[in-house]
Amino acid sequence: MSSIFTKIINGDIPSYKIAEDEHFYAFLDINPNAKGHTLVVPKKEVNKLFSLDEETYNGLMKFSRKIALAMEKTISCERIGMAVIGLEVPHVHVHLIPLQTMEDIQFRKKVSLQPEEFEAVAKAIASYL
Repeated sequence: MSSIFTKIINGDIPSYKIAEDEHFYAFLDINPNAKGHTLVVPKKEVNKLFSLDEETYNGLMKFSRKIALAMEKTISCERIGMAVIGLEVPHVHVHLIPLQTMEDIQFRKKVSLQPEEFEAVAKAIASYL
């Protein structure tokens, strides 16, 4: 059965896409810790980060870095944090989160955005790619 991320990648579920290439897809988290919170996923559905083959693992990190650099140019923050937890969805995904404080990466505090805010943020980040 396809994960929710595979359904997003295939267009079965809408997303606020930032970028994609042949192997990876980046989109805004709809339950974000901070404005601009982005998920980066391999298109290949694999459950655990360290179960990825080395080429895909390295490609995921390279693609995530590209997205994070664009985010830094878009979102006012101290830095972009990265977390790979992977318990909630059985499909490898990297969280890229604009941080002001350590609490911003703890997945306890969420922010609410309107659809037009999501669209504007996704377009702004994508403009730096």
